[in-house]
Amino acid sequence: MKNILIILILIISSAANGQTIRVGAKHFNEGYILSEILSQLLENEGYRVERKFNLGGTLVCYQALINKEIDLYPEYTGTISEAILKLKSRQTYEELRNKLNEQELDISGEFGFNNTYALAVTDSTAEIKDLKNISDLKLHPELKLGLSHEFLNREDGWKNLSKVYDLPQKPAGLEHGLAYKALEDKQIELTDVYSTDGEIPKYNLKILEDDKNFFPVYSAVTFYNIGVESKIKEISGRLTGKISESEMQEMNEQVLYENKTFAEVAGNFLLKKDLIKKLNPEIKDQSIWQQILPKLFQHLKITSIALFFSVIIAVPLGILIYIYSYLSKPVLYVAGLLQTIPSIALLAFMIPLFGIGVVPAIAALFLYGLLPILRNTAAALFSVDPLLKEVASGIGLTNFQKLRYVEIPLSVPTVIAGIRTSAVICIGTATLAAFIGAGGLGEFIVTGLALNNTKLILMGAVPAALLAILTELFFEMTEKILVPKHLVKK
Repeated sequence: MKNILIILILIISSAANGQTIRVGAKHFNEGYILSEILSQLLENEGYRVERKFNLGGTLVCYQALINKEIDLYPEYTGTISEAILKLKSRQTYEELRNKLNEQELDISGEFGFNNTYALAVTDSTAEIKDLKNISDLKLHPELKLGLSHEFLNREDGWKNLSKVYDLPQKPAGLEHGLAYKALEDKQIELTDVYSTDGEIPKYNLKILEDDKNFFPVYSAVTFYNIGVESKIKEISGRLTGKISESEMQEMNEQVLYENKTFAEVAGNFLLKKDLIKKLNPEIKDQSIWQQILPKLFQHLKITSIALFFSVIIAVPLGILIYIYSYLSKPVLYVAGLLQTIPSIALLAFMIPLFGIGVVPAIAALFLYGLLPILRNTAAALFSVDPLLKEVASGIGLTNFQKLRYVEIPLSVPTVIAGIRTSAVICIGTATLAAFIGAGGLGEFIVTGLALNNTKLILMGAVPAALLAILTELFFEMTEKILVPKHLVKK
C-alpha cells in the first residue's frame, strides 16, 4: 500500500512538472507584475510557465482565455462586470462568479486591493481650476483631456461617464504610459489613471472624487476557465487578501523608477509574503544582447514566413492578371483595399479567425505584403516594350515562350523592387504583432510605451530599423544575381 501511494505521488508530481501553464498579461505595468507573481507561484510548484505577456487590451486577453490559448491572467472585477459581461447592474463578488460560471469561466478570491479607474490632474491645475470632484469638470469645457484608447470606448469609461456627469469636453486618445509625461509638459490637463499607478505620487497628481459613484469596484483577481485543474486554482488563491493598495503602488513604483524588472519585483514580494522560499535561479539579469537576440530571431521568423507566402501568391497572381487583363482592376482593387486597413485593426480582425500568437500575425503580414508585389509584377509585365513583344512574335515564339524568355526576365528588377518594399513593410508592421502575443521586437516597444521607458522603446525600434536596412542590402544583392547582366544599368 505504501509503495502504491509513493507511485501515485510521483505520477502526480510528474504530471505537474510536465504541464505547461500559459499565463497572459495586458500591456500595462501592473498587469505584467501580477502576471509575473502568478507565474512564479506556479513555477515554485513545479509547473512550466509560458508567459503570454504584452497582449493588447481587455478583450484580446478575454478572447484568448475563452479560446483556451491562455489558461489564466490577472483581471479586475469591475472590468469583468462592465467591459466583458456588460452587466447593467452592480454585482457582488458571488453574483459575478455565478454569472461567470454560466459561461464556463471563474475567478479566484480577491487579491486585496481595488485598482479603480480615476481622473487625475496636476496639483497646480486642481488649484487654479478649483477641481475637487469629477462634477467640477462641467464648469471647465476648455480643459484639454488626453484619455487612454481603451477608457474612451469602455462601458465603464468616458462614453458613459460623460453622460452621467454631463461633461462637455472632447478628449483625445493617448497611450496610457505617455499620459503622465504629457500632463507634466502641460500638453494635456487631465487623464484617466489607475488608482495604484506608481506615477501618481511621482507626478504629484490629484485624483478627482467620483462624487456620483460612477466607477464600480475593481478588485484584482485571477481570471480562468472553470475547467482549469483545482491545484492551479488553489495556487492562485494563495494571493487572496495578500496585496494592499499601498503594496501594489509600491511595486509599480519599483519597476518604473528603481530600474527593477517585473520578475525581480514579483519575486521579492513573494519572498516577503512567505509564498515562496527562494527565487527561481533562472530569473536573472540578462545582457542587452541576451534580451534582444531571441526577439530579433522571432521577428525575423514571422516576417520571413509572411513574406514567403506573399511572394508565392502575389507573383503568380500578377502574371495571371497580365495574361487575363480583365482581372487586373478588381484584383488590384481588393489588394489595395487590404492595404488601407490600419495594421492594428487587421491584427485584431485575425484574432477571431486564428486566435492569438504567431499564426494571426503571419496572416496579417501576408495580406499587407501582397499589394506591392502584386502591383509591381503586373505593372512590370504590362510595361514591357510592345516592339520587343512584336519581335518575339516575329521570330516564332509562342505566348508562353514570350512570357518565359522575354517578358518575365525584363520584369525581374521591378518585381524584386516590389518584394523589397513588401519586406520593409512587414518588418515595420510586425512590431505591432506583440499586441496579440506573437513576440518579436515589438515586445520592447509595447512594454516601453507602457512604462514610458525610452531605452526599452529603442531596444525594439533600433534593431527593427537595422533589420530593414539589412533586408534592403540583401535584396540589392539578390537583384544583381537574378537580373540578366545585359539588363543591369552600367
